Amino acid sequence: MRKYLVIALVAFAAGIVAGGYFFAQSQPRSFLALATCGSSCYRPNDLAGLLVSAGIRHTPGLIPKVVKETDKCLAMAHPFPETPFHFVVFPKKDIKNIGDVSIEDQPYIMDCLEVIRSLIREQNLKYYRVLVNGPGYQDVTYLHFHLKSR
Repeated sequence: MRKYLVIALVAFAAGIVAGGYFFAQSQPRSFLALATCGSSCYRPNDLAGLLVSAGIRHTPGLIPKVVKETDKCLAMAHPFPETPFHFVVFPKKDIKNIGDVSIEDQPYIMDCLEVIRSLIREQNLKYYRVLVNGPGYQDVTYLHFHLKSR
């Protein structure tokens, strides 16, 4: 019995350390005060955003369909493209939405715009759109840009 208690405590401590490492630079999102957290409660897209944030910063090699990557930005082919050319571009900093962008985020946003520019040139796109969804339209609560072209 004592052996299992020690194993459980070690696993719990390892989980706390791993969580601290993976989510240290993530924006806070309340999930403990479920009855009183209002608009800051976790929803499925908030949890997805938190996981995307940790994945982009700590395990970028595991992200599928990456087409371009810099130290501040990552671009991938959309897993469910709506147009022949559909890329999703993520800053490598946890920013929930464009309304949360601060002056400290400028290098990440500018780098993403440069990645978008280079994709447009590399793919020789003429008819394209760059879209950013607000919080009410985000499937993933993490700032990202869609580059779509026919």
